[in-house]
Amino acid sequence: MEQKKTYINGNWIDGTSGRTLRSINPATGEVLAEIQENSIEDTILAISAAKESFYQKRDWRDMDAQTRSDILLKIADKIEENLEEIAKIESMDNGKPLREAEADVDDAVHCFRYYAGLIRTPNGGVYQVNSNFGTMHSYEIHEPVGVCALITPWNFPFLMGIWKLAPALAAGNSVIFKPSSETVLSTIKMFEIFDEAGLPAGTANLVIGPGSSIGNLLAESSDIDMVTFTGSTAVGQSIMRAAAGNVKKIGLELGGKSPNVIFADTDLEAAVEWAMIGIFFNQGEVCCAGSRIIIEKSIKDAFVKRFAERAEKMTLGNPLNNPDMGPLVSEKHMKDVLSYIEIGKEEGAKLVCGGYRYTEGECALGYFVRPTIFDECTSDMRIVQEEIFGPVVTIQTFETEEEAIALANDTVYGLAGAVFTNDATRAMRVIKEIRAGITWINCYNPAFSEAPWGGYKMSGIGRELGTHGLEEYQEVKQINMNLTPGVLGWYER
Repeated sequence: MEQKKTYINGNWIDGTSGRTLRSINPATGEVLAEIQENSIEDTILAISAAKESFYQKRDWRDMDAQTRSDILLKIADKIEENLEEIAKIESMDNGKPLREAEADVDDAVHCFRYYAGLIRTPNGGVYQVNSNFGTMHSYEIHEPVGVCALITPWNFPFLMGIWKLAPALAAGNSVIFKPSSETVLSTIKMFEIFDEAGLPAGTANLVIGPGSSIGNLLAESSDIDMVTFTGSTAVGQSIMRAAAGNVKKIGLELGGKSPNVIFADTDLEAAVEWAMIGIFFNQGEVCCAGSRIIIEKSIKDAFVKRFAERAEKMTLGNPLNNPDMGPLVSEKHMKDVLSYIEIGKEEGAKLVCGGYRYTEGECALGYFVRPTIFDECTSDMRIVQEEIFGPVVTIQTFETEEEAIALANDTVYGLAGAVFTNDATRAMRVIKEIRAGITWINCYNPAFSEAPWGGYKMSGIGRELGTHGLEEYQEVKQINMNLTPGVLGWYER
């Protein structure tokens, strides 16, 4: 079996660790590919290449915005040309249904095109200032941060990589990219496209290996000017501590336990459909998943009946055949999710449907878990408080708007949330009270390149996407110019 290499300083290189990773198809347990793992020495080489690219060569950093934009558009075109291949790789490597992988790659195309256009717009601002020091001209410019380490999770390997790479490159930075070791195949394809598109050597570097060593080095290194990470809150906290060494800029998109608040005056059928998308999309392996349904007591039974009926009918199978749900990403993660289901039972939650590994037919060897609904949950339960990251949802009830808001905010997380009601005034009132960075009214899960993405509380720091996503990878420099001839004597005024 051919071993996949990694990409450093414009070259495909052999990893020097002597170890390989196996990409496993989670639908079958079969080995898709072997990937060479990088060593600490390889990572230092990548950091050095990025540092030289940014501070010495400066070809990408100093490139005019139009030329840089043209290269980003070329990358977008090449992704689009290879959409079907990338989506198939993503589906087999991650387990998500093919149609969802295709949508991810399509979103990635638009993300690159969005930032390619954004860097051609006006940059900076001019300010009127007082004349205590004479006639002054004060303005700001935006500059790239420098050498950026970008670390991504396994649940949206290609798309979340682009969410970081597109704005970081658009801003003129040089980057070291570390994907999750669970899902690296689409990332390798991404770097093949970068190579074909003509990114200058050292501008984008790929390292593959464990976060405990390589990720920690990237966070600690004084040669790294910024680190961004998407993943668990615990790892995000460790990155914050490691980044303190040189007070590097950080961006963190972390865990979630997001509330989906449903009032009695809503369209019940629509609420059920959106709740399905909110928790079972991408097998529930979504940071913003609507994993806590908080519903008005008077309609709870009717909702749960319809919700369970829909969940029971969901098809599971080979993701290339577009079932409703594919397998979870790995055997280990499947076991983690199943352990939480057992915890829920022990805590006294009512298991409405699902709750077990599915092994029928073509799913016999894969890591499939049936859609799982727990009713009669309380806020002190671990399944309500802790991120499960799978197709498992809890249901709680409320009787007043104030109670709904209190339940919605009753976790350490604040990534996302939704409100379902036909009362527009109530919708706006409640959504403003939910302490979360990404919110929806009468829908769940849509995301756009043009709109910011990020959380409150222990769900992270900073924002991706939109203009905020570009600013995340920029520094702001203030420039004050004295337009008064000579020197103004301060004590002679």
